[in-house]
Amino acid sequence: MRYRKFPKSGDDISVLGFGAMGFAGWFGAVSDADCIRSLQYAMDRGVNFIDTARAYGESEKIVGAALRSWAGAKPFLATKIEALGPKSQFGMPLAVEQAFPKGHVTADCERSLRTMGVEAIDLMQLHLYWPNWGTQGYWMDELQALKQQGKVRFVGISVPDHRSDMVLPLVMSGLIDSVQTIVNIFDPLALEVLAPICARHGVAVIARCILDEGGLTGFLSEAMAFPEGDFRHGYFDRTISRATYMQKVDRLRQYVPEAASSLAALALKFATHSSEVTTAITSMHVEQYARANIDALAEPPLAQAMYEKLRTSHRFVKNMNHVGHWDVA
Repeated sequence: MRYRKFPKSGDDISVLGFGAMGFAGWFGAVSDADCIRSLQYAMDRGVNFIDTARAYGESEKIVGAALRSWAGAKPFLATKIEALGPKSQFGMPLAVEQAFPKGHVTADCERSLRTMGVEAIDLMQLHLYWPNWGTQGYWMDELQALKQQGKVRFVGISVPDHRSDMVLPLVMSGLIDSVQTIVNIFDPLALEVLAPICARHGVAVIARCILDEGGLTGFLSEAMAFPEGDFRHGYFDRTISRATYMQKVDRLRQYVPEAASSLAALALKFATHSSEVTTAITSMHVEQYARANIDALAEPPLAQAMYEKLRTSHRFVKNMNHVGHWDVA
């Protein structure tokens, strides 16, 4: 496993992070025991960054149980304050008073501490941010107070969709320590503006959706169906045709096995290539996924020319995050 420094502290962070969204069952049912086994396996292999959220069902509870029975080194633990209000808030701005009413940031942090059974959280993120809110306000005061009280070490923002530049005012304000945003072969836009400015201001970049909800692994077929309740239900079909998506994925097969052992490995190596990305997270709620992802990063890194070709020649930017927020014509 390779490591990079968390800019504000110098903590060694694994370039592959454990995304615990899958613990919510949104990618199919999985037992708590299997989730715990997968997380502990990943930590045993050197993964030391865990990302969860209040909004991820029982995820925080499962993470806490895994940590209590873990005898190894303490991982870097990140979670998120749950945003209140309609689902559409992740596709269109609403007032900060609706998403994070006064006192909610503080109370939700306390719930996370109790649920996971820890005295402090390394990184507390807002699960939503819109630049309409500015950079100052009671919500920021509450985040900073949590740091001063020692309940969290660092604070950050999770970008709601693909428009990563929306957090630049906060990055340049010096008030946050990290930004979590989408980074993958199809959408490398955060690498162009956000990541370099974060590096300049000592702000960590946490890449998410690095496998594009699994689409970049090549697992999709025309006949594949996702049940209601699965996060991917409608994800690949509502804003684009599935056939179009699959064609874009098929164009990447020409680089396997020369550049990577699989499509998934290609996507993982791409997302972790830039030194301006602190860590790249993906759901590893199944031990088989954890093993495959960790093994992929043991392969030689992408050649710089290949990285640049992927970054410039395979863009397929689309905002599938709007699916489920409102009907797409």
